[in-house]
Amino acid sequence: MPDSKRYLRPEVTTRIRRLELTARRVVEGFLSGMHRSPYFGQSIEFLQHRQYTRGDEIRHIDWKVYARQDRLHIKQYEEETNLRLTLMVDRSGSMAYGNGESNKFDYSASIAASLAYLALRQKDATGLFTFDTAVRASVPAKSNQQQLTRILSMLDSVGADGRTDLPRVAREIAQGIPKRGLVVIISDLLGVDQLLEGLRVLRQRGHDVALFHILHDDELDFEFNGATRFEGLETDDFLNCNPRALREGYLDALHEFLERTRKACGRLSIDYMQVRTSEPLDAVLAKFLATRQSLPNLKV
Repeated sequence: MPDSKRYLRPEVTTRIRRLELTARRVVEGFLSGMHRSPYFGQSIEFLQHRQYTRGDEIRHIDWKVYARQDRLHIKQYEEETNLRLTLMVDRSGSMAYGNGESNKFDYSASIAASLAYLALRQKDATGLFTFDTAVRASVPAKSNQQQLTRILSMLDSVGADGRTDLPRVAREIAQGIPKRGLVVIISDLLGVDQLLEGLRVLRQRGHDVALFHILHDDELDFEFNGATRFEGLETDDFLNCNPRALREGYLDALHEFLERTRKACGRLSIDYMQVRTSEPLDAVLAKFLATRQSLPNLKV
């Protein structure tokens, strides 16, 4: 667990505050054009009634109950009371690639922070796991006012190192989530040889799963020139070469990998989003939420 004293240092609290401001800007900017807050899920299964309180939307009043009891009651649905967001952020060595805002881990942390901000704004329980070959840190899901600070502090306290073992991590996390909900995985998927197995574990447990596939422009375009030394971030391997001679073969292999990943997610009814670290965060969030609103809540 991170040292809580660390958060008292001005430079750390400044970074955490900056992350919160980024999340707030992204979310509020997106919601400013919406008539209502978007749900992560679209389940409309009736769950129960509760007494009307000032500020509730009139369209949710059950007028049949009012006719019988002369009291106003609101219909509650599953998405209002049963949504649990679990964020899984990859912190393996390959996530350290990139500088500044294009650093894959920092970019992923900003996505996680934005989703946490939005979910907690809707009072949905939200938790966080960071992982490589195992879960390295976690924040249990809660919906109180202090939860965003806990999540941002955890994201700021970890670095990117080590390899990735998604199947093992998925089993560990699936066993630790007490109820079904939405699990969002944010990863570059590099070094994940058994991706399908890890995703299937979460789906078999009844979770709705979304995958943000984070890649740097360099990885997608491979526009390197001149003699270059490539060093593995999750291995000790390296390669000295002329990148132009490798570009065509590399891009073919990459596109094959991306297509396999898309198809694997499609077979498991998992929302898949390929994301460049050069993409504006608000555009990424808008695209994700538009997809979530257009699909029914998936169950297996």
